[in-house]
Amino acid sequence: MPTILTHAAVPLCLGLGLGTKVIPPRLLLAGIALAMVPDMDVLSFKLGVAYGNAFGHRGFTHSLLFAFVMPILCVLIGRRWLKVSLTRCWLFLTVSLLSHSLLDSITTGGKGVGWLWPWSDERFFAPWQVIKVAPFALSRYATPYGHQVIFSELLWVWLPGLMLMGMLWWKRR
Repeated sequence: MPTILTHAAVPLCLGLGLGTKVIPPRLLLAGIALAMVPDMDVLSFKLGVAYGNAFGHRGFTHSLLFAFVMPILCVLIGRRWLKVSLTRCWLFLTVSLLSHSLLDSITTGGKGVGWLWPWSDERFFAPWQVIKVAPFALSRYATPYGHQVIFSELLWVWLPGLMLMGMLWWKRR
């Protein structure tokens, strides 16, 4: 998995690039939060749930079903707070949430992503894995491998995200 902060890159860059008239700050904040939500499944380790279990890491919270249903719930619950049309809100939140499992699928480790849960327990990777898988322990980021993780995230997520943000901003102007 990429680091939790890197999961915020897609909604952050997309939202800032589109501007506050299209993606208001509250919706941007909700998109960033939703992009991080799937990794709450690491708490399952504390409950003794195995990694490869459908309710383990990269399981149901990384599924397409979760990515389409969770934003619907957010829109229904927070519609007035987000102050955006239902369609725009759902689209932005869905893209934000889908970006999480997509980024996880292009990492160099783990057991893949459970995109098809509940129809299948199979785990998937994208055809290419370019992002170094992030360690769970914060202390490992001070090691040479931790530096490789940070560099690969900057190269494969943040740099393209900043480029997209710049192009969207330029088009708006």
